[in-house]
Amino acid sequence: MLLSEGEMSDYKGAALMIDAFPKAKVLLGDKGYDADWFRAALADRKITACIPSKGNRKVPIPHDTALYRQRHKVENMFGRIKDWRRIHTRYDRCAHTFMSAICIAATVIFWINQ
Repeated sequence: MLLSEGEMSDYKGAALMIDAFPKAKVLLGDKGYDADWFRAALADRKITACIPSKGNRKVPIPHDTALYRQRHKVENMFGRIKDWRRIHTRYDRCAHTFMSAICIAATVIFWINQ
């Protein structure tokens, strides 16, 4: 997990983490991750990109729409984490304390949904 500033674009944050990506067959991402260099970096690691093209792309790149529908599970997880008032209002001043609160919330949510 990576905690970045709110104004950082998705694919710039992914660039910081790309070396730490686990072995995977497919990466599901939203339009914020649509960049040629990011797709090439995934291809170098033999990861298939399931990312819809941005609206301003001249030649859209096709993606697996049936697989992309599974991304709602990730969005639901973020929604559950934001149910925690401490996280969605960001009471913590320090990044490490905020990240700790996110990890605790994710652990409890995982434990409850078992």
